[in-house]
Amino acid sequence: MIKSCSKKILIIIHFFIFPILTTAQDVDQLMNEANNYYQNSQFEQAINIYNRILDEGYISSALYYNLGNSYYRFGELGKSILYFERALKLSPNDEDIKYNLRVVNARTVDQITEVPQIFLVEWWNILITSLPLSGWLIIVSVFYILFIFSIGVYLFSRKASMKKFSLIFGSFNLFVLVLSALLTWSNYRQEHSSEYGILLQSTISVKSSPGNQSEDAFVIHEGVKFKIEDEVDEWSKIKLADGKLG
Repeated sequence: MIKSCSKKILIIIHFFIFPILTTAQDVDQLMNEANNYYQNSQFEQAINIYNRILDEGYISSALYYNLGNSYYRFGELGKSILYFERALKLSPNDEDIKYNLRVVNARTVDQITEVPQIFLVEWWNILITSLPLSGWLIIVSVFYILFIFSIGVYLFSRKASMKKFSLIFGSFNLFVLVLSALLTWSNYRQEHSSEYGILLQSTISVKSSPGNQSEDAFVIHEGVKFKIEDEVDEWSKIKLADGKLG
């Protein structure tokens, strides 16, 4: 009986755990190989291997960061900005990513001045990105447990003072729980948002309306970030950070 159980465990390890470990080892090996290419200024080879890792379904801010650096050294500013932006979504407080993104943006043709946001909107966005999604999920879980605990104390305590304390404590936990849940949802939406784009072409004319015969509204160059407001057939209505529409 013991032997058969052991055999079943070994089968489970072989078919489920071993492939996961092998995949992790393969990713580490590929990352080291790509990093070596990068350090030897062989940026195209590094890019190819980093993209192979992405094709395997592996995603991390470090991988996006390395791709951003590689594309920058390879001279493709648009793709460099694209991957730095993706890295920043996963690690919103990483100063290295922020710094490199500023450096690349400074080298783009279009230096667009962002329209100032309302104070409350700016404050809310800063709060959303102050923690990664995993951090907000931990906070939600902690305050959910504390809220349930305060309910239990209120229901089962016989002392009036403890009931009063648990009521106040529970109300505070409920407030923080709701707020952190909203922040978690906002962070998730922002992290998985596809309403923004980065121009990868060297230059393109933005039209005043969807149609090749319409007038040119303005011209944008590689690396410009824009918000996608609407889509009509093969056309996308975009908005730049300075408020321009086309």
